[in-house]
Amino acid sequence: MPLLISDENRVRTLTLNRPDVLNAFNEELYLATATALHEAATDPDVAVVLLTGAGRAFSAGNDLVEMQRRITDPTFNEQGSHFSTMIDALTELPKPLICAVNGVGVGIGATLLGYADLVFMSSTARLKTPFTSLGVAPEAASSYLLPRLMGRQNAAWLLMSSEWVDAEEAKQMGLAWQVCAPDDLLPQARRHANILAEKPISSLMAVKQTIVAPTRAEIAAATAREIEHFAVLMGGAANAEALADFTGRRAAP
Repeated sequence: MPLLISDENRVRTLTLNRPDVLNAFNEELYLATATALHEAATDPDVAVVLLTGAGRAFSAGNDLVEMQRRITDPTFNEQGSHFSTMIDALTELPKPLICAVNGVGVGIGATLLGYADLVFMSSTARLKTPFTSLGVAPEAASSYLLPRLMGRQNAAWLLMSSEWVDAEEAKQMGLAWQVCAPDDLLPQARRHANILAEKPISSLMAVKQTIVAPTRAEIAAATAREIEHFAVLMGGAANAEALADFTGRRAAP
């Protein structure tokens, strides 16, 4: 199963479960995560959602093999993507979302943190948004959410440089709330999730609604801008070369 789901003390834990590919998101995982978020949103016994990854990664981002297929296989590309389904589910989630970043977070594995209410990172975890190294545009409204969360210059570095940011740097930048020893990550995240889960769900939802309501229109606008730029750059020379390098299918000169 690409996503593991468990409940304890009104906390629903979603564990990205493709450890063999560092929990990279393919269409199946996007849809499974979106569905789980929608179910948590409407379940009266769930107060808090905790998202983490199985194995040594949080998420390596988009499955680049699938991205390559979108360029080379028009039939697959015509099917659309559940990426936006998951982003919509994150945007609309009315309950607290806690992310426990247990390992590397790349691409969407980093940008989805913009939707979290609390982010805990393992001291060994690292983040990267490799958009410029892949020749593409930002995603998931990160061009709006990250400057708002981290400040413009921190967000500009993260989004433009394609460089790694370690856990302590992420905390200093404002992207992570707490950094924990690897063995303490989930216990700490769950301890805080349990504190929230003891509160009335209606009150938790009211607090979250008042925090996020002003951002909904801006998220939609940023997403539209990003999609427009992504459509132009996807399959372009820089993007095609980067994906060919990754998949090892660069054409012989």
